[in-house]
Amino acid sequence: MSEDLREAAQRKGSFWQTMKAVAWSFFGVRKASAYAEDVARINPIHVIVAGVLAAVVFVLGLVLLIRWVVGSGVAQ
Repeated sequence: MSEDLREAAQRKGSFWQTMKAVAWSFFGVRKASAYAEDVARINPIHVIVAGVLAAVVFVLGLVLLIRWVVGSGVAQ
């Protein structure tokens, strides 16, 4: 199992490709063929980092949106 992990970590997919794959996964829309390409190409370590970054950006975006709505007086 550790040999498979080492091999996966050596993949040459770019971080931008990983971010696109993570963004599509947030929407839940992805072709099976594109998913298969991503699995074969992208680095799993990049996926973890990109997923955490995307989750942080998503939560911060929601917090800022809520603060803006509450601060504008619309939500009274």
